[in-house]
Amino acid sequence: MGTVTATEVREDARFGSRRWASADQPFVYEINTWPWLNQLSVEAGRSVDLSTVPDERWAALADAGFDAVWLMGVWKRSAAGAAIALGDDALVASFQAALPDYRPEDVIGSPYCVGDYQVDPHLGGRAGLAHARAALARHGLRLILDFVPNHVAPDHPWTSTHPELFIRGSRQDLDDDPRSFVEIGGSVLARGRDPYFPAWPDVVQLNASAPALRTAVTTTLRDIAEQCDGVRCDMAMLAMNGVFTRTWGDRAGDPPDEDYWPAVIPAVRDTHPGFRFIAEAYWDLEWELQQQGFDFCYDKRLYDRLVAGEVRQLQPHLSADRRYQQQLVRFIENHDEPRAAAVFDARRERAAAVATLTQAGARLVHDGQFEGRKIRLPVFLGRYPTEVTDRALAEFYATLLAALKDSTFRTGTWELCHCSGWPGNDTSQNLLAWSWDGEQRWLIVVNLSDAEASGNVRTPWRELQGHTYTLTDSTTNTVFERSGDDLTNGLYVQLAPWNWHLLRVMPRSDLDAP
Repeated sequence: MGTVTATEVREDARFGSRRWASADQPFVYEINTWPWLNQLSVEAGRSVDLSTVPDERWAALADAGFDAVWLMGVWKRSAAGAAIALGDDALVASFQAALPDYRPEDVIGSPYCVGDYQVDPHLGGRAGLAHARAALARHGLRLILDFVPNHVAPDHPWTSTHPELFIRGSRQDLDDDPRSFVEIGGSVLARGRDPYFPAWPDVVQLNASAPALRTAVTTTLRDIAEQCDGVRCDMAMLAMNGVFTRTWGDRAGDPPDEDYWPAVIPAVRDTHPGFRFIAEAYWDLEWELQQQGFDFCYDKRLYDRLVAGEVRQLQPHLSADRRYQQQLVRFIENHDEPRAAAVFDARRERAAAVATLTQAGARLVHDGQFEGRKIRLPVFLGRYPTEVTDRALAEFYATLLAALKDSTFRTGTWELCHCSGWPGNDTSQNLLAWSWDGEQRWLIVVNLSDAEASGNVRTPWRELQGHTYTLTDSTTNTVFERSGDDLTNGLYVQLAPWNWHLLRVMPRSDLDAP
């Protein structure tokens, strides 16, 4: 295996940047790196790390239409964090439930209990990551990694060399509340937490208000930006001045005049202008985080409403400002949520997948989602359980992704469509519809209920009037011929429970031409 030089990485990154830059609303594939590499090793009958991933694995993701890969959990794991996890009976029970043949050595520690922002040697180290990034870039794929602003592991170098970067406590605090404080190197430091739950036992709380921390974080993120194209920031809202002050009060000191992210993000982009920031965000703080510099923020509300079946809450949710929606991350599964196949039955999952993957914004897919994995692996574990692939589900996703490879879903204009019923028919309220306009025109209508629904759908395309169009749905092998007047004045739609139309709209003459 040859050494990948910095120049080669930069050249490959420039090659891949064309696809990244052209994907204003990208499709991102999340990989739980450690168990994924373990699985590849088992399949290959040899050790596989980031430097030796078979190229066809990256090629398959590019061929499927993805724009970026999020390698979750590449940073050095914490031995202290793993030991704490092994001592937690409830966690061990969850490990045993996920892995029938669980062994203590399967516990590698949480990827969000960062021992150091260096690529874990087990995964191939910094050189291995550089090989993976270069391979991804050759296939036009960008690389996303993690950053955890709120806390680090108790054995992270900063805890002993720079205790001033942390929320401090006293000996009395430690005696009174040992679950919330820990002594490291002669200093009493607070354990990490958010404002709504007790402290997490395996991490130590950084002081987001400390100017010295912001300087250290900027340096760390600039080094990370040398190795990838963007970061997904874990629980990004915890570092915001308002949230942090509410959580820690006087212990944090006076909050700086400038908020955390407006100080950090521009400083990183001074040296890496194309670097992207993605926020894991909750508590209705998505818009504020967008204003503070984030390119994308999680849309947890869409996910929660799909799970709860609150279809009539989705119309107002999707009526928000278009620019805001283009900076949201849509998903029905990620490593923090249960597996989609365990939450939805077969029909609901397909409808939910169509509804999320055709929305504006970034679209996130989790490794194993296409195959119908049902066991959510605790992030502490380095090995997947054996599960049988759902062939029918995999074929559905392959067909769906083939349609979504059209660049319109990345660079086009998304718009919510109006659905209406008539006296005696209120089932139209269970229909959602939206359009995409770009290199192609697309109309998507989804019935997100367990009963048949019908209604009239109006698109924004007034210029279509007076012409005839062919509407083709390759995911269901259906073709309709309709007038442009129908499309603009009210297209009649009738859908069975959990069904959809993913319609490419083309002038009839285009299809008749040789």
